[in-house]
Amino acid sequence: MSYQHLALEERHYIETQWKLGVSQNRIAQALGRSQSSVSRELSRNRGFRGYRYKQANSKARERHAVKPKAVKMTTTMKSGVESLLREDWSPEQIAGRLKQQAQKAISHETIYRYVLQDKHSGGDLFLHLRRHRKKYRKRYGGTGNSSGIPNRVDIEARPEVANRRGRLGDWEADTMIGKGHQGALVTLDERKSKLRLAWPVDRKTAEAVTEAILTLLDGFKDFVHTLTFDNGKEFARHETLAKELNCHTYFAKPYHSWERGQNENANGLLRQYFPKTIGLLEVTQQQVLQAVHKLNSRPRKGLGFKTPYEVFRQFAGVDAEKIIAYALIS
Repeated sequence: MSYQHLALEERHYIETQWKLGVSQNRIAQALGRSQSSVSRELSRNRGFRGYRYKQANSKARERHAVKPKAVKMTTTMKSGVESLLREDWSPEQIAGRLKQQAQKAISHETIYRYVLQDKHSGGDLFLHLRRHRKKYRKRYGGTGNSSGIPNRVDIEARPEVANRRGRLGDWEADTMIGKGHQGALVTLDERKSKLRLAWPVDRKTAEAVTEAILTLLDGFKDFVHTLTFDNGKEFARHETLAKELNCHTYFAKPYHSWERGQNENANGLLRQYFPKTIGLLEVTQQQVLQAVHKLNSRPRKGLGFKTPYEVFRQFAGVDAEKIIAYALIS
């Protein structure tokens, strides 16, 4: 894996997790980075008052500004890229093949920018892109909203108490798709207790997903402050959820799955019972209940080897196991 500079959001994640005592290895795994990258970041960009993400980002940018800049695409590389584009290869396919052939690595974003520059100069390379009629927009750091989700609120606006798991009631949501898009599971995870909820739906529509979330959280309405989603259109009715549950809703940045790291990891655990090789149309509520119960009954290292059930009961004073069982069988 080639090294890429840490983003401001990643540095913020490192700061919050490091202050919570999370190991460098676990932080690296959540970010999809190597442990050496996290270790280097903490040692190189730390100030007198410890590691602070904004200060770390400024130090890194200053160091990068005085660093000699390498040419990303040589004349020979541009010629090769143009040749493959005219064969209707996608920028991602070109970047992947160059990396496979151990040539100088360039990202598909670099190739997209090159195509855009060519277009502005009167070139025709953009005609070979599969979506050449759509204006190219930089994938990262933009402020536009092309998700089709009305009144989407970015995760940056989520309160700090939710970011640092300082209370009960901040949830992450996602969907798991069956093989061949046959059925899906709507999943929810409470950030502090790591309590997991799940519900099967036949189709991943906004209506079905909204109804499933309302069903799952019906018994937890006193313990819902925020809901955080990815940018799937199945969450387009987030305002309905906010009104019904009296909570606030937020959306992670595109391609930043680590901002919902707990939910992503829990989905991986649930795949033990519902692997990607099977469809989910025939999955019953009882089967989902049994799988969720097993996950919530396991002691977790991050919870001091308590179970999610135990931690939720400790902070809420109610038995989540009974609430889940009632919701899924009623």
